[in-house]
Amino acid sequence: MKKLIAAISAITLTAACFASCGSEKKDSSPEKATEATTVEADTEAETTKAETTEAEEEADDENYETGDASLDNVRNQDGIGENELLVVSFGTSFNDSRRLTIGAIEDALEKAFPEYSVRRGFTANIIINHVNNRDGILIDDLDASLKRAVDNGVKNLVVQPTHLMNGLEYDELTGKIAEYSDAFDKVVIGEPLLTSDDDFARVEKAVTDWTSEYDDGETAICFMGHGTEADSNAVYQKMQDLLTKDGFANYYVGTVEASPSVEDVLAKVKEGNYKRVILEPLMVVAGDHANNDMAGDEEDSWKSVFEAEGYEVKCLLRGLGENEEIRKLYIEHAQNAIDSLN
Repeated sequence: MKKLIAAISAITLTAACFASCGSEKKDSSPEKATEATTVEADTEAETTKAETTEAEEEADDENYETGDASLDNVRNQDGIGENELLVVSFGTSFNDSRRLTIGAIEDALEKAFPEYSVRRGFTANIIINHVNNRDGILIDDLDASLKRAVDNGVKNLVVQPTHLMNGLEYDELTGKIAEYSDAFDKVVIGEPLLTSDDDFARVEKAVTDWTSEYDDGETAICFMGHGTEADSNAVYQKMQDLLTKDGFANYYVGTVEASPSVEDVLAKVKEGNYKRVILEPLMVVAGDHANNDMAGDEEDSWKSVFEAEGYEVKCLLRGLGENEEIRKLYIEHAQNAIDSLN
């Protein structure tokens, strides 16, 4: 397996996804889909089973408007050269959010590393197929993106995931790349967003600075992550503990698919004397979870749950990929990966 080596010895392999949401929706109506975490996000989703189910829901409903797909650079061009930086995401069919989050991360990496051709790979084929069927735009899946690199004679392959943490999807990603590693001289995989303690501290600063205008003592600021049954779900509690330790007593972190749940978050909020609640996804993209599970009108959405308790609720529909400080962190992880090649 030639030199998947350089990567694994130098960089901890980790993963998961973040995403996000807002009260003035950038994508009009909720889409029956999920893309976590991304990221993520980012992106999109952590467990394969949950991601597949959510993506299937996305493909089932076309009664929504997600923006102009033609504005998004799918980055599946040939003529790559010897050095490629492959940005791997779960993906989303919300066109505007995809461009403003995943696309923005890719643009930032391209600017930071002009000696590398930046290309895109999505891991959710059902989302790829949905975008292709609906908009006539084909995004490479992971196999297609790796085959493209091989066919173009890439020698040095750097893979930077937009995942949030170490999890099942990231493990699958590293396994797939290992299958192709003999085709390249060198292969290295960058770390996900939340890997080191410094990563947690910087993400904390990014999201608290981003929401500081709402931090008035009467508002609870609640972040919605995806959640997973895997051990990596502990990142959400770690982020909560860090926020509490650093004096952000009115900041709360919960998940859609695991714990802490919206009921757990609501119970904590009710312990304070808050009049208002800000909801924002802790994911790379603002897709189905942001638009539907968080900001939707269904009675079990986070917005509806808090409104039923008498709170004034505002949803921020924006993905973490829209935050410049978050993009800088992805750049640093890619830089560490590139440095390890030498």
